[in-house]
Amino acid sequence: MRLQGKTALVTGAASGFGKGIAETFLREGARVAVVDLNAEGAQAVAAELGDGAIAITCDVSRAEDVARAVQQTRDAFGSLNIAVNNAGWSHANGPLLDVDEATFRKVLDINVMSIFHMTHACVPHWRQAGGGVMINIGSTAGIRPRPGLTWYNTSKGAVNLMSRSLAVDLAPDNIRVNCIAPVMGATALLGQFMGVPDTPENRAKFVSTIPLGRMSTPRDIANAALYLASDEADFITGVVLEVDGGRTI
Repeated sequence: MRLQGKTALVTGAASGFGKGIAETFLREGARVAVVDLNAEGAQAVAAELGDGAIAITCDVSRAEDVARAVQQTRDAFGSLNIAVNNAGWSHANGPLLDVDEATFRKVLDINVMSIFHMTHACVPHWRQAGGGVMINIGSTAGIRPRPGLTWYNTSKGAVNLMSRSLAVDLAPDNIRVNCIAPVMGATALLGQFMGVPDTPENRAKFVSTIPLGRMSTPRDIANAALYLASDEADFITGVVLEVDGGRTI
């Protein structure tokens, strides 16, 4: 029960890493807002989690949606201690000039601007409350970029650095900001990352670049998020934690 009495909001929580984080947080005592653009998926996850979880439909690229999600969480649970910016998007792996402006803007809006919106929604509340925790899901792509994903890599590089900069600015308010940089996992974005058919042979090529010999799982990311969200990490801020099986070595 490492998050007993805490309230958390997790974006992109209808599936993949976000669902794993929501499940782990609730198991460890937190009340959880399952936030996703996929309303039906968010409701299904919240129902599966039971008491202590609510579903909120939200487009994280829209400031008003994020502000409403934060307010709904506070209204439902009385507080908000932890915000996990997990929702993400990618263009397909391929020649960089094949990615048009609209596609890149969508990637930036979902991966980067969402954190801007969440910061504006959460920080005033956390300053009044005496502290808070933000965890952003970056990527090893922002540290050791893969070819064919230049614009996605760029967005995740921004997430990684934004997290460190926010940590510096918000430390005087007892607001901790950390980042998790996962290696590729078997999530809904896998096909776009690979840019080739999702076959055992093609997966094997990608896995061969990971020293520990497998992709990341929701459990891997959730366990890292649990530690960073807990009071055990109360002196840790500005970290970009690579959960990558050695990929960035």
